[in-house]
Amino acid sequence: MRTHIASRVAEIRADAWDACFPGEAENHAYYTACENAALASGAELVTSAASVERDGETIAVAPFFLIDYRLDTPLQGPLRALGDYLFRHAPRLVALRVLCIGSPYAERCHIGLSPELDAQARQQARLALREAIDAHGRDEGVHIIAWKDLAPDDAEAFQDILKGDGFIRLGSLPVAVLDLPFASEADYLATLSAATRKDIRRKLAKAGNVRIEMRHSIADIEAEIVALYESTRAESGLDYGDLEKLPPGYFSGITAALGERALFVLYWVGTTLAAFNLLLIERERVIDKFLGMRYPLAREHNLYALSWMTNVRYCLAHGISRLQSGQTAYASKLRFGSRLVPSVIFFRHRQGVLNWVLRSISPYIAFDRLDPDLKAHRLQQHAQVSP
Repeated sequence: MRTHIASRVAEIRADAWDACFPGEAENHAYYTACENAALASGAELVTSAASVERDGETIAVAPFFLIDYRLDTPLQGPLRALGDYLFRHAPRLVALRVLCIGSPYAERCHIGLSPELDAQARQQARLALREAIDAHGRDEGVHIIAWKDLAPDDAEAFQDILKGDGFIRLGSLPVAVLDLPFASEADYLATLSAATRKDIRRKLAKAGNVRIEMRHSIADIEAEIVALYESTRAESGLDYGDLEKLPPGYFSGITAALGERALFVLYWVGTTLAAFNLLLIERERVIDKFLGMRYPLAREHNLYALSWMTNVRYCLAHGISRLQSGQTAYASKLRFGSRLVPSVIFFRHRQGVLNWVLRSISPYIAFDRLDPDLKAHRLQQHAQVSP
């Protein structure tokens, strides 16, 4: 096996990349569009990629990026003030150079392996990826190497490879997924509580004057789309820094790259664009990628509930069995029937003593521990099982 570090995902052949991710909407074209948008804007955060070849054929790929990462990023709400204080007075203790396997533009660490590999070859390919990325991290002089948002299967597969080399396991933000094995909307609603069904029907009744438009081009409204995204990000009260910033041109770039696999659902109140939803369409999954709203208009017309049911209806109409609605804002997603699929981060500081320090504090800075919706969910579950 031979490994290669590409300065851009675009350097790897599209067919070789996509063969490792069959059916994925977040494919080579997607990552290349993200790269092009970042490069055009002069952004420092641009994705690169590692690949493994055997007998001249690409058998494994993974995107990665370099970032000046603030260790206080998981802290939200009042705790963020403490992180900001430390960053102002001791920035070198808080901000470290990190090589992060994964992408800031995806909720999962996309590690692609050729489906033709047997179990032994797959593990050899994973080990080759890790060794190539570790060597590149040393060459770049990074402080930390991190594998960002591994799905459960990948986390299990990399467990021995990474933990045996000193990597620390950390809980990340889970991904919300709604399973839709239903013949009708009524069947889906029947799985929810009576109170939730009543709430959804009441909100949909009040949204009667909202016009819904589905399209694949946003050339005439791109500026409005960007403004709504930024408005919603500010409204959320959560701040994950560079990990949730999109480069200018992201939305138009994705539309051009993915064609009909990128669907914009627009919500109009009169002539005003009140909300948008970017969906990435796959054969068996819809990824609810981004939702942007105009406040307070969106609240007045209950556009979150309307957009949720619009997405459910789209999936049911097209025989799509999963709606993935991503990370954060878990309260409504759980109430509407979603399950949470865990995500894991593995990270290691290159200096042994500092790695030991980070290992000691890691349970207290886990993303899944500090997210306010997840904290409330855990308290609710505890209350339900307590005497």
